[in-house]
Amino acid sequence: MTARVGVVTFPGSLDDADAARAVILAGGQPVPLWHGERNLHGVDAVILPGGFSYGDYLRCGAIARFAPVMAALVPAVAAGLPVLGICNGFQILCEAHLLPGALTRNRGLHFVCRDVRLRVENSSTPWTSGYCGGQEITVPLKSGEGAYVTDPATLAELEARGQVVARYADFPAPNGSQANVAGICDESGRVVGLMPHPEHAVEALTGPGRDGLGFFASVISALAVA
Repeated sequence: MTARVGVVTFPGSLDDADAARAVILAGGQPVPLWHGERNLHGVDAVILPGGFSYGDYLRCGAIARFAPVMAALVPAVAAGLPVLGICNGFQILCEAHLLPGALTRNRGLHFVCRDVRLRVENSSTPWTSGYCGGQEITVPLKSGEGAYVTDPATLAELEARGQVVARYADFPAPNGSQANVAGICDESGRVVGLMPHPEHAVEALTGPGRDGLGFFASVISALAVA
């Protein structure tokens, strides 16, 4: 059976269509999910896409965290649902306390929009199992509040438990992210937040290549054997 991957649309989402296309190219079936519904329609995984949910008022992701769809998502995560938050989706996951830490203004207060090299640190999550540990990939980064920060104790725990999923391969990180963190996961590994945009690197014709497709192909493969 084809894996059904929900893609949430919030007011201000920009990359929901791109995420849905990435799911199709990976062999899955994207299922549109509306921010105002408390129904996940029986999907096997969920993607929170990039954009500017609710206009980024208050803080990025701060309002989206209280959207009706999140009332359904939080208990589904506790029940084992894999979730990938990309850029604004990563911010929403942190605001919802599904991931630790926060995303703050980039170093120098500049919006960063360019291709970046990432090193996959954890290849055991449902979203990264198609990569090898230490593998370097190139995907676009486009954000103004993408610098990951947390307290020293939490960072030490993330490092010790292998919860740093990806790092910027070049030092210092282009956005000033603490410890060059580009993505993290929860303790289960099923919930992943990633600041760069793998959905914009899934076809050779556009973007920097197909390095990002592995995130989507990984979860399709993981769901097939679950």
